Amino acid sequence: MTLAETVLARAKAKGATVATAESCTGGMIGAAITDVAGSSAIFDRGYITYSNEAKIEMLGVSADTLAAHGAVSEEIAREMAEGARRAGATLSVSVTGIAGPGGSEFKPEGRVCFGLAQDGAPTRTQTVEFGALGRAVVREKSVEHALRMLIDALT
Repeated sequence: MTLAETVLARAKAKGATVATAESCTGGMIGAAITDVAGSSAIFDRGYITYSNEAKIEMLGVSADTLAAHGAVSEEIAREMAEGARRAGATLSVSVTGIAGPGGSEFKPEGRVCFGLAQDGAPTRTQTVEFGALGRAVVREKSVEHALRMLIDALT
């Protein structure tokens, strides 16, 4: 069973619905879930908020938080996940990062921040340093990590 199939099975068993808020993955998490037949039973919606303006307008991310911490931060991942869940999904996952190439001394290539918001629990965030593995690999690993976060939340 793939990670996305596991998300679907566990969400269906719990009567949960899922939303995604994606920046560096550009919709790949939502695509992975909706590639599975029957995903309409659990997938509510996905937001692709690549620009800071989109994060503010679509998810309610604070411009002050962006100014203070930058788009690639756990603070923004938290606000993205909480914003995606506002529409009513049981849980949501967010991702914002630097897939590469590029980055800086303070925010290196391969740094990805994740958020997970769900009913009845505090929002969780984490940062994973995938390293300079190349854009495609960082994005793939980010999708896998986000799906594992959803599975853990549904366990």
